[in-house]
Amino acid sequence: MLDFACMAKIDSLSVFLPAFNEEKNIKNTIVAVKNTLLKVVSTWEIIIVNDGSEDKTKEIVESLVKGDSRFRLINHVVNRGYGASLKSGFYNAKYSWIAFIDADGQFDFSEIMNFLKKQEDTGADLVIGYYKKRKVSFFKIVTSKAWEFLVYLLFGLKIKDIDCGFKLISRKVVEKIPKLESERGAFISSEFLIKAKKAGFKVVEISVTHFPATRVGTGRKLNVIVKSFVDLIKLWGKL
Repeated sequence: MLDFACMAKIDSLSVFLPAFNEEKNIKNTIVAVKNTLLKVVSTWEIIIVNDGSEDKTKEIVESLVKGDSRFRLINHVVNRGYGASLKSGFYNAKYSWIAFIDADGQFDFSEIMNFLKKQEDTGADLVIGYYKKRKVSFFKIVTSKAWEFLVYLLFGLKIKDIDCGFKLISRKVVEKIPKLESERGAFISSEFLIKAKKAGFKVVEISVTHFPATRVGTGRKLNVIVKSFVDLIKLWGKL
């Protein structure tokens, strides 16, 4: 555990949680994030991006928002995809640094302390997580590595885990890079990192703990995969 007295000098932090059908996890995740933020930064907010959930996710978040003015709900009336959720989080965050984790409990947000220390030590603009040991199927690991190799071939971006859902980013990166285009598909993280690298921002990586997902995601559906490749080729043609 890091000494809080030696933490990074980041004193304001926006944290957002993309959420789709997370009624079983969302409250525990929000509470865990809040408990950590109370220890590490003086000014903070938690934004929950409800991406058209069909369960009680929205209602649960609304009840929590009423009890704490530092909680905010952004609601997508229909499901628009992970990329749209990330864009809503990025463009609505109000503090100088922005972090996000998936809302399903796959990460231990207290590890943000390691991100803050890494940023202080390196002066990085982006601190992005990579899995110590990813708790997913062998197929997902193979397809992720194939995707990362393709991104490296086309754009020269060498990252251990492009799509790891735990990142810390300076607000100036979001303000500087061209507007993100991806919405539905797995390309959003690649697009963001490619554009950040092209703009000259410093990226460092840090290992994170990963827990098994409690439900099946949509990232490996054929239509999502096809859309991701289409977006990849479109961006390659533009840059």
